[in-house]
Amino acid sequence: MDAIDRRIVRSLQRDGRMKIADLAEAVGLSPTPCARRLDKLQADGVITGFGARVDAEKLGLPISVFVSVELSRQDRAAIDAFERAIGACDEVMECYLMTGSRDILLRVVCADLTAFDAFLENRLMQIPGIRNLRSNFALRTMVRRAALPMRGTW
Repeated sequence: MDAIDRRIVRSLQRDGRMKIADLAEAVGLSPTPCARRLDKLQADGVITGFGARVDAEKLGLPISVFVSVELSRQDRAAIDAFERAIGACDEVMECYLMTGSRDILLRVVCADLTAFDAFLENRLMQIPGIRNLRSNFALRTMVRRAALPMRGTW
């Protein structure tokens, strides 16, 4: 990636709905080469898709819970089985394989405590191989970014 590619990514992170003519002007290219570069960034997997940012609270999902999961086993088969099972849970917005005392970190959204309890009992605790769970409720979001930092020469 060169400086123009980084400007394209930076511009699209700010406004993913930019028309190609506006994007080209913002990055200092004519539309055709800009479109070619955009196509290449998508083909190379740098740009993985486009979507709307949605306010979870306005959709009735104001609660964010971070759930640490300890698995009974930490081998590849156990991790793969957990990953497949948790992928079917729409409430799970993010799932990370972690280092340290917990194996998995989830970010779960829900409408209220009753909904979270139902998620725990009916979904998460039904997944085989979980040894222990620990939940932390977010009181408020202090920083949320959708755009990745564009410093350096990556």
